[in-house]
Amino acid sequence: MYYIGFDLGSSSIKAALIEASTGKSIGVTQYPEKEMTIIAEQTGWAEQDPNLWWKNICKVTQKLLAQTGVSSNKIKGIGIAYQMHGLVVVDKNKQVLRPSIIWCDSRAVEIGNTTFKGIGEDKCVSNLLNSPGNFTLSKLKWVKENEPKIFEKIDKLLLPGDFIALKLTDEATTTISGLSEGIMWDFKQNKPADWLFNYMGISIDLIPTIVPTFANQGTVTKKASKEIGLPEGIPVLYRAGDQPNNAMSLNAFNPGEIAATGGTSGVVYAITDSTTTRESIRINNFAHVNYSKKQPRIGKLLNINGAGIQYSWMKKNIAASTDSYNDMNNLAASVPVGSEGLRILPYGNGAERMLNNTNKGASFFNLNFNKHNKAHLLRAALEGIAFSFVNGIDILKNDGVELSAIRAGNDNLFRSEIFSNTIATLVNTDINIIDTTGAIGAARAAGVSKGDFKTLDEAFSDNEHVMTYHPLKDKKIYTDVYDVWKQDLEKQYNK
Repeated sequence: MYYIGFDLGSSSIKAALIEASTGKSIGVTQYPEKEMTIIAEQTGWAEQDPNLWWKNICKVTQKLLAQTGVSSNKIKGIGIAYQMHGLVVVDKNKQVLRPSIIWCDSRAVEIGNTTFKGIGEDKCVSNLLNSPGNFTLSKLKWVKENEPKIFEKIDKLLLPGDFIALKLTDEATTTISGLSEGIMWDFKQNKPADWLFNYMGISIDLIPTIVPTFANQGTVTKKASKEIGLPEGIPVLYRAGDQPNNAMSLNAFNPGEIAATGGTSGVVYAITDSTTTRESIRINNFAHVNYSKKQPRIGKLLNINGAGIQYSWMKKNIAASTDSYNDMNNLAASVPVGSEGLRILPYGNGAERMLNNTNKGASFFNLNFNKHNKAHLLRAALEGIAFSFVNGIDILKNDGVELSAIRAGNDNLFRSEIFSNTIATLVNTDINIIDTTGAIGAARAAGVSKGDFKTLDEAFSDNEHVMTYHPLKDKKIYTDVYDVWKQDLEKQYNK
């Protein structure tokens, strides 16, 4: 028997099957091959059709079953991970009323900022652990103000994962973790933030039924079974946003553990048991997948826009057309630590929350045409991104995180010894690289919910451990370079 996990991203949907008896992954695939379209009718807007998500979920399921040769009647349950912060609105007939306003849409920034000031920063920070910001409820307020005829028809507000669960089960449900990512959960009162809804003039009745993250959240209907090709009656057993789910997939559940990703943008997601914060702008605080009132587990999320996109830019514009990322890493390794004085600030991918939403672009310092070459540029790029991760971890430490472990996926940046050794050495912590995906994690979480695994730890396989980067002994050479880089950062962003 098997569990299936889905990871709904904004570019594609990944699906995975795991064995119910062992937790071992037996197949992973994605659909579509080309990136899903993001609709941008105006600058700063980003929308997608939720019904297209559902069609692609159905197609990726059939693709995975065909690829693995597993019969659909062997599937015991479903886990769902999804792109965070998106808004889906449906009417009383559970029909989508407009395209989803997704995570990277910025139209509600001013609404969130005005609400933050209007309610009071102290109230928001103490109860929500965040500013309302450009998150789900602020996006719904935008619909209320700008599309009143649509707003009047709304019966339920959903996150992207809630919508997929709705299509599977015909039940509108959500989770505490999901409500917290939409900045709709009051951690002090342990209930939806009705006072915030009231301030925005939105009825709390729009919130769906709240179900546990790990639980039977409804079963596949006859209609959904025909469309997706999974058995009628099997349960949806788990649901979480992509970053909490990624941390869960990397076996990060306890205070002090950090899950890091180094994709186009970088994420440092730290687990803490503290329901306080001094950083409501630079850091987001969400209920982690194993959160409870009695045993709070908060995920402190710090995003770094200018991460892998900078190294990708180097590949397109600096490296030879035949160079792979591995070739680039080898070339960068021919240059000593510090890139012989060349330093790069990687913040060239839009406004950086960790820099108080400033956007001054990437910067090069001390470039010497008589000394520096392509190899120096590549090493300085990797070091600059690594330094931005270290700076982010420093911000998290200043907000109460006591670092004990770092786990990361086996992506391009963390495959680089320069990148990973620099971080491990500067924060004096091992980095364990684990070869897994969010879809695999979601499938395993379904198995935990069903009871095939007694604990989350039991669901994981040691075979997925790729390697460990240890802090290097000669730390001073790294700290000296990092200190100079931080001086560049302060000069550039304090102008």
